[in-house]
Amino acid sequence: MIEVKDVTKTYGKGDNLFTALYKVNLTIPDEATVAVIGKSGSGKSTLMHIMSGLDHATSGEVVVNGKSLPDMKPRDIDHFRATEMSFIFQAFFIEANQTCYQNVMLPLEIARVGRRDRRKHVLEALKAVGLEDKIDSLAANLSGGQKQRLAIARAIVNKPKLIFADEPTGNLDSATGDVIIRLLFDLNKKLGCTLIIVTHDPELAEKCQMEIRMKDGEIKEVTGLSQFDKKPKKSAKKGAKK
Repeated sequence: MIEVKDVTKTYGKGDNLFTALYKVNLTIPDEATVAVIGKSGSGKSTLMHIMSGLDHATSGEVVVNGKSLPDMKPRDIDHFRATEMSFIFQAFFIEANQTCYQNVMLPLEIARVGRRDRRKHVLEALKAVGLEDKIDSLAANLSGGQKQRLAIARAIVNKPKLIFADEPTGNLDSATGDVIIRLLFDLNKKLGCTLIIVTHDPELAEKCQMEIRMKDGEIKEVTGLSQFDKKPKKSAKKGAKK
């Protein structure tokens, strides 16, 4: 479960002060599919970065699976992310001159998984996204959809409890994007992980169990799951939260 408590994030000082998030409060239950939706500059990516520990709040607290991120040392946060979280970005961020195996293996290496176990885990991840036959292919030779599937394989290879996806279909055509979204939702069910998708696409947001609508750095509405239910309930509703 993720708990965001009175989180504010500012950049700059004085006349150049910019408030990206203002007193955000939020609870995300385990195993949910969640959309953080809003226009550019609404604060949705900043919220994702702070929930995952990629960035730090100016004030407030984020608690992930019972651990307070502000109280953790940078080294401990890095290890926590490597073992319990994964990220999927619009730009893929794969190593084009490395093989699919080398790309997917990287999180295992960071998490210090033994060499003997790495190939088994990589094969499982590539099979899950339909790329097992590309294990020795260079990433540069893949299509756009295959590159995003490779990024997903890398994200799930360590069986994370949390997957953060920032505009995961932004660089894909609609048909390929639909395939990627179905894949992400299938993995949410198979892995029992929490899937948090940052998007500006209302159709994608409606497919999630929980929608967090943001504007000008504030949460304007939360719909779908009750924030305090640990198990997803499709019929539960949550009113506006300001």
